[in-house]
Amino acid sequence: MSDFHRDVPRLGLVLAISVACVTLAACSSTNGTGNRLTEALKPYRVSVVQGNVVTREQVAVLRPGMSRIQVRDILGTPLLASVFHADRWDYVFTFRRQGSEPLSRRVTVFFKGDLLDRFEADDTLPSEAEFAASLEGNSAPAKVPVLEATPESLQKFPAPAKAAEPKPLPPLPASYPPLEPAAR
Repeated sequence: MSDFHRDVPRLGLVLAISVACVTLAACSSTNGTGNRLTEALKPYRVSVVQGNVVTREQVAVLRPGMSRIQVRDILGTPLLASVFHADRWDYVFTFRRQGSEPLSRRVTVFFKGDLLDRFEADDTLPSEAEFAASLEGNSAPAKVPVLEATPESLQKFPAPAKAAEPKPLPPLPASYPPLEPAAR
């Protein structure tokens, strides 16, 4: 057996130990601040929105005395409507994003008969703008380019050809054939 074939297992062992040392060194250097290397090696996780998103603007519209249909039109179909609590609708919303704690919000609506009696909502409901901004993630919005053509830049293009006069349409028939065959 040649010396090369004897050294292959040793080379693999040395390589495995080197990779382990580098990995451990990278993990110990983060100190909870998030190293770019370890962040780059984490798999991407999709942000998950579950339940009914209820915003401050929606809750501000609710008034005692509204019908169930009006409340449903404003807040949407409730996530929880129990047979045992027919006069209570629960709107629950959770939002999970990679790298942050899950957010959970709750709005409970109470009815007397068919009319809204009262409602309870978390103090931390987002506005519509805040919720839309939270969906965009951590990336800064792209800068929108200026979409304006100067007269000098328009000179590069040839003038459009003059369109020919449209031909008149043929006259409509005085009557149309029947859609159904005549009864015999």
